[in-house]
Parts: sequence; C-alpha cells; structure tokens
Amino acid sequence: MTSVTDDLPLAADFPKATVEDWRKLVDGVLKGAPFEKLVGKTYDGLKIDPLYPRARGVAPVVGRAAAAPWQIMQRIDHPDAAAANAQALQDLENGATGLALVFAGGNGAHGFGLEPTADAVAKVLKDIHLDAGIGIELQIGPQSRMAAIHIAEYVKSKGLDPAACDIRFGLDPLAACAVWGHSPYTWEEIAPAVTGGIKGLAALGFKGPFASADGRVIHDAGGSEVQELAFVLACGVAYLRAIEGAGVPLEAAQGMVYARLAADADQFLTMAKFRALRLLWARIETACGLTPKPLFIAADTAWRMLTQRDPYVNMLRATMATFAAGLAGANAITVLPHTLALGLPDPFARRVARNTQLLLLEESNLAKVSDPAAGAGGIETLTAQLCEAAWALFQESEKAGGAFAALQQALFQSKVAAARKARDANIAKRRDVLTGASEFPNLHERETAVLKATPVALAPYGEQKYKFDALPPIRLAEPFEALRDKSDAALKARGARPKVFLANLGTPADFTARATFAKSFFEAGGIQAIDSEGFADPAKLVAAFRASGAELACLCSSDKVYAEHAEAAAKALQTAGTRHIYLAGRPTEAEAGLRAAGVTGFVFAGGDALATLQDAYRRMEQA
Repeated sequence: MTSVTDDLPLAADFPKATVEDWRKLVDGVLKGAPFEKLVGKTYDGLKIDPLYPRARGVAPVVGRAAAAPWQIMQRIDHPDAAAANAQALQDLENGATGLALVFAGGNGAHGFGLEPTADAVAKVLKDIHLDAGIGIELQIGPQSRMAAIHIAEYVKSKGLDPAACDIRFGLDPLAACAVWGHSPYTWEEIAPAVTGGIKGLAALGFKGPFASADGRVIHDAGGSEVQELAFVLACGVAYLRAIEGAGVPLEAAQGMVYARLAADADQFLTMAKFRALRLLWARIETACGLTPKPLFIAADTAWRMLTQRDPYVNMLRATMATFAAGLAGANAITVLPHTLALGLPDPFARRVARNTQLLLLEESNLAKVSDPAAGAGGIETLTAQLCEAAWALFQESEKAGGAFAALQQALFQSKVAAARKARDANIAKRRDVLTGASEFPNLHERETAVLKATPVALAPYGEQKYKFDALPPIRLAEPFEALRDKSDAALKARGARPKVFLANLGTPADFTARATFAKSFFEAGGIQAIDSEGFADPAKLVAAFRASGAELACLCSSDKVYAEHAEAAAKALQTAGTRHIYLAGRPTEAEAGLRAAGVTGFVFAGGDALATLQDAYRRMEQA
C-alpha cells in the first residue's frame, strides 16, 4: 500500500531551511542586539545555544531494559510505624511498585522518618510481601544505620530468600558527613565498618546494591549539575575502592554500588544529567578494567524546588522532573509529595505523588522508547558538556585524596557556595522564577492540610571530632516565604497585612501593565496591593491613598504619563505623609527630579526584588 507521503511529498513544496536563513530572521528581531543575548548559561558556565543541528553518529545511552518501566517508589516516612504500614499497603494496592523507607536522621528525611528499631521495622513491613517483585529502598543515616540490619533480620525471620528480595540498602556515610559538616571518624575508620556491613549482607544472600552515592546532597544545598555528578562519582569510587580493599573482587563490587540523583523542573538539564552519569560511570568501569554494566540510578524529585506557598504548583514541578528523569532512563523514581515542605503529607498529597508517575507511565507511555533524546542536538551537546566538566571536577577530588578528603578541604563546598550565591542572586532578581512564591503570589490561598505527627527523637551520633563546612539542604523559595510569614504575623496581630497603594496615573491603557507588575512584585513579599482607578488630579489621588489605609505607595503608568504627572503626584503623596514612594519602571534621566519630588525607590524587571521588599519591611517597622 502506498502511503500518503509517497503520493504527496509536502516538504518538497517548501524551500530547504538553512541556519543562515534562520539567522537572518533572528537578526531582524534582535534589531542590532548581539546574538549572544540568546545564548544561555548554566550555573556551571556551560553555554546553551538557541538552536542545535541534529547530532549524528551517536548511540542511545543504555539505561533501563528496553520498554521496561521505572519503579514507582513511594515515600514511607510516617513516624508511627502502624500508620506507615497502612500507607505502604495502600500505595502498593494503588499502583506503587516500590517503597522508599525513609528513616529518621537519614538524608532526605526532612524532619520526619521511621523509627530505626526492629519493632518498628516489623510493624512497617507487616503483610508486605518483600519477595513479590516490589522494590525496597532504604534511606538511612548514621543514627539509623541499624535499620539495614533489622530489615535483613526481618527477611530471615519470615523465611524469605534474600536473593528474591529487591532491596537497596542505602549505606552512605559520606552523604551524612557532607550534610552534617562533621564526623567522629576518619574515612580509614569509616570504610571498614561500611564494607563489613556490605559483606555481611551479601553473605546472607542479598544481591544489593548496598552502597549509595547520593547526589541530592549537592543539589539540596544549591549546587550545580556538574558538582552533583562529580560528587556522585567521587563517592561511588570511594565505595568501590573500599569494597575491593575488603577482599571483594571488583567484578562483584561493581553491582554493590548505585547512585541517586535529584530531578528538578529543568527538563533538558535533568535529562542531560542522568544521561551523563551513565556515560561517566561507564568510563570509570572501563578504567577499572571492567566491562561496563548499566548503573542503577534512583531519582528523587528535588527538595529545593518545593515551595510552601501555593504548594499545588509543586505538582507541576514534580511532573516535569519525573518526565525528565523517566525519559533519561532512571531506574526508580520517588516523587516528593507537593506538601512535604509544609509537613507530613496527607493521603491526597501521597495519592497525587503516586499518580503523577502512573499517568506518565500508563497513559503517556513514556517508558516505551529507550533514550528518546538520543540524537537530539541540544541534549546530546549538554550531555557531553556535563561529562567533560564533571570529569574534570572528579579528577580534582581524586587529586585531593578522594571524596572524604575533598570534603575536609572544602573542595565541593566552595564550589557549591559559589553556585548558590549566583542562584540566590537570580532568585532575588526573579530571573529564576518561583511561581506562587516570587511571582504570581496568592495572598488569599487557603491553608493546606498536612498530618499531625511527632518526629522520632534520635540520640546524637558521636562527637564532632573532624569538622568541615556543612552542606545542609535548603529550599530556594525560603527568602520570599520569610516575608510572607511576616505578613501573616501582621494579619494575625493587627487584622490587616502591610499594604501598598497602587497610585495609577492616566487611563487603564497607560497604567495596567505596570500596575499588574507592581501587584505581583509587592505581594510576592506579602505586601497587599490596593488597586485604584487612574488619576490626573493630585488631590483625588491623595484622598484615595488615605482611604486605602496603605503605608506605602507605588506610582504606576507609562513613561509618557510619568513625564507629565509623576513629579506632581509624588509631591502630593509625600505631603500626605506617605512613608515610602515607589515608581514602577526603571530609573531614567528624570530620576533626579523624581527623587527630589519624593520617589525613593524604583521597581522593575531585573531589579533586586528581595532586597527592595526587605527594605520596605524595615521602613514600615521603623515608622
């Protein structure tokens, strides 16, 4: 049968598109601005061009088996073991194919987690068939390290074949050292304890993997993709060396280590990062004289991208992150529920987290194609750039003496601090937008439901004998949320939020754009914007300002109207006792005259919104 395209070659009717033709069109839009304006940069300084040719001669990156779905992992972190068991059973009955058992004190526990006792483990795993093909992943820390032994003992007590249980034990003391910034032991003392545990578990018949190289440490602290990849490589190699040094053949040690990465809402960088890790690890295996085998990579949607405000937007962020990690070949994905930054998620939040993956797998069929990004010029280029830069940083850590020594020398911490400083600046200026927090806030959102639970109290672990810079987890929205908290406190104490009066000048056509911008700008900091009709008469403007009950005012209009009326309006507001007068727009040659008339600040796209809002609170508190 002849296809439609054989009889009707539509493409033949159009001239062949060339890069030169595209550049001519782009130059016309840029109107003299440099082409580099369209070239983006990652926080590692990697260039992202606006257009890439098809990458030819590249093979797909081998990850999951062809058309195999990833494991749908669900966090089990309720401090009450019986409640955690009920959650686990419900998750498994409704589509989850794995359980991430998050123990108190573990990296990623975020304030909650299971009690690491034998009794709690038995209660959590009651009626769960560990040998029925489900994945189990332990997220533990030094204080909860015995949970791995309790799991193994539970399997033995039930008469199960350890080899039939798919358990990733999550031993990762290096991650704990990095997060805490201290250790009671040297690496030479830590390594034998870790390898002893691994050998003991392997001797019982568990197939592993046992040791986890956790990149979330870097991502949660505000680090970059290159830094995350290099840290995973450094930790993974440290564990491989330790296991081999304990007498385990390298071929056996190869399958005892797995990796965990954070997946965030930057789709292309997330895809490139996961693909890059597979290529980088294969390079390490080759250098070790091993035949490369696909590394098991677990993914968690990113903690740092979660917001407390407008938390439903977190559902969209998690969907993009899951989409990217799934397409890039992650073997298991855990979606952080959208309310986790507020507290322990309720059944609705857990259901959404679970169904996010089910929709992408069962309805969108994302797992049907292996590495669909293969050959895509942009992602292939990003993957190659990440590989090159991460390998160079990994080599630096090797020269420093390995992962633990690199932490002692602040190699990773200094680079994470620089990336976070740049990231914080872009968030403050709203170049990196946090929808619902730094942009498009909703001051009237309802309180979000979370569960009430008492976190497990753990005894301190060892003395802080060896200290270095810590990498604690952060959330990017925290500075803006702190201002919203101040607004909430004012509402609770006085019955009203801080207010800014939008002093609109002219007609709606003149002021609507900037008034809309100003409303979003101030309300991102919890300062309620009081809108108004357009004014030309300063006396009417002052009357409306006084009636609003606002402490601040912001002039909003077009540049043309500003030239005619802004100074008179500012003088009138100043005379009326306005504590602080802003103007929506960039400072121009008229700035001196406007400031003389009473304007004390300017709000505009690209300005430091966070600093402006913090200053506004200081002024209101001083009055």
